[in-house]
Amino acid sequence: MTATASARTASPTNRARWFDLSPTLLRTALPFVSLALMLVAIGWLNPRAISYMGFNLMLSLAIPVALATIAQMFVITVNELDLSAGLFISFITSVSVTMLNDTPLLGIAVIAGAVLVYAAVGALIHLRNLPSIVVTLGMAFVWQGLALMVLPQPGGRAPAWLQSLMAVHIPFVPFPIVAAVVIALVVHLALMKTSYGAVLRGIGGNQAAVARAGWSILHAKVLAFTLAGVFGVLSALALVGLSTAGDPNIGAGYTLLAIAGVILGGGEFMGGRVSAVGAVAGALTLTLASASLLSFMHIPTDWQTGANGLILIVVLALRAMIDRRPA
Repeated sequence: MTATASARTASPTNRARWFDLSPTLLRTALPFVSLALMLVAIGWLNPRAISYMGFNLMLSLAIPVALATIAQMFVITVNELDLSAGLFISFITSVSVTMLNDTPLLGIAVIAGAVLVYAAVGALIHLRNLPSIVVTLGMAFVWQGLALMVLPQPGGRAPAWLQSLMAVHIPFVPFPIVAAVVIALVVHLALMKTSYGAVLRGIGGNQAAVARAGWSILHAKVLAFTLAGVFGVLSALALVGLSTAGDPNIGAGYTLLAIAGVILGGGEFMGGRVSAVGAVAGALTLTLASASLLSFMHIPTDWQTGANGLILIVVLALRAMIDRRPA
């Protein structure tokens, strides 16, 4: 009798705990469910695409997109937004197919200087309390102008070592999948398991509390923008290795694509809520949607960007439904 009463008393508590956890679990799983549904749709439309060679072809551009998404994620973590990311990638690709190929030391110096400029932009935004959207929008024009100065028209040649790196073949598992997993795990551990990772997320959640704890907000924001610059460089190098040539406008679409990848992966513009693993999953989903699914559905290229936006809206609508579930 007592045991039965205890069980009945405990039951509502257990149910309450289940409903408390359920929205969180669903929200975390949503990017991976979206990716799985994308793969199912592709497999249904073209079964031959679900193969070693098929994944290599479909996900070849996923590596630069994933790296660009991670770059944007670091900026969003500290409640800022980078509208210059895509054109920064264009500038680095222009340097990579010219200076880095012909005069490697000069190319390395220019790329390192560009990352330092990124760090300085983060410091300027914090010290002068400027809106990051306005500052980075201005920097987008700067990077575009510099890209056109270095490479006035498409051309150049990717360094041989970059081409070889991006052409690596790994047995059994396609290289883009291995690269995506490594990127996601390394950034996840850095962001979730280190003190500075906690500080970056803390600034997004409660900047005043982080400052009271003795951490420098300036140093943290400089670090966030520096990491964004580093991953932007990695994205550009991967893109050059795949395309084997340069284009001063090649990265123009990466700004919005990277923002969409972060949001699709469970990130928020405010509050320091981001997920490296989810961001990479979001980048893979968008890459598969634009490069494979929409092509298999014979959707015109001009409509593919709009279709990506529709995918993002649907996922955000599902996330809003999950967040409004009663506890």
